[in-house]
Amino acid sequence: MNSPLIVEVTRGDRIESWHEVDAVVVDPLGRLVGSWGEPHRAVLPRSALKPIQALPLVDTGAADAFGLTDTELALACASHQGEHKHEEAVTAWLSRLPGGTNSLACGAHLPLSEEAGQVLAASGRPPTAVHNNCSGKHAGFLTVIAHLGFEVDGYLDPEHPLHVDHVTPAIERTCGVDLAAGRPGIDGCGIPVWPVALDRLANGWAALGESTAGSSSHRLLSAMRAEPFMVAGTGRACTRFIGTATGGTVAKAGAEGVFCAVVPDEHIGLALKARDGGARAAEAATTWLLANLGHLDAEPSQMLLNRAGRPVGEVRVAS
Repeated sequence: MNSPLIVEVTRGDRIESWHEVDAVVVDPLGRLVGSWGEPHRAVLPRSALKPIQALPLVDTGAADAFGLTDTELALACASHQGEHKHEEAVTAWLSRLPGGTNSLACGAHLPLSEEAGQVLAASGRPPTAVHNNCSGKHAGFLTVIAHLGFEVDGYLDPEHPLHVDHVTPAIERTCGVDLAAGRPGIDGCGIPVWPVALDRLANGWAALGESTAGSSSHRLLSAMRAEPFMVAGTGRACTRFIGTATGGTVAKAGAEGVFCAVVPDEHIGLALKARDGGARAAEAATTWLLANLGHLDAEPSQMLLNRAGRPVGEVRVAS
């Protein structure tokens, strides 16, 4: 068995903490390009699956029927921070659908952006479901529902036709898995989340990059590249990777230490999972992998700052 990637957290000249990360890089045929730890380990991809879950939005014709732009397509794949531009865009999108924002079943939470949360609190307005980082994904689901004439009620249920006929088959087809015998968990926003082996998840991301111009996956990846801010937001790793990595790279984080990416120019996909769910470990490992693949001109380590903004250590993959 390969050893996992070890992400060290240093303070001064001491290693204070460390994380173990399972990671895999594959080509579109599923052949291993590189692996660390347990490449066949089943993981819950969480939000790293969003571009695949968004495929039916384009496949069904819903995106064209509602005249969606790169902004909305990127939001359908996003875990946004609830900044003003995110809130404005999601609200405008939902205003074109029956039920508007009231149809969102993802639940409300404060914006992930600390600044946006402070602005919201100062305004005296409570957070709404639009501020939920998954509201763009749900807006995409509701667009498919409106286009196909499905009932909105119960759209979170894995037995709803949205999932049975569209979202779940898109995951199976893209990742090359059979989910019929499995049982989904429930994601933070309420939708089904299926366990997928890490190498199959990477294969799904590699498959996204093999699409031809005009195909559903090509349109979604192009939208994410065109609107990286909408995918996450100010200071977020996804936005930074998409904006700075080469080779057409698109990357997406998932909760509990998941990160995935595709480098279409290299015909490869990658997926990783920090065993302890540490987001900082997943981000550091993704930085290291993309840099070692030659598609990210970045320091392999991230500065650890104290409250005054002074560098006091590093988050880095052990050599």
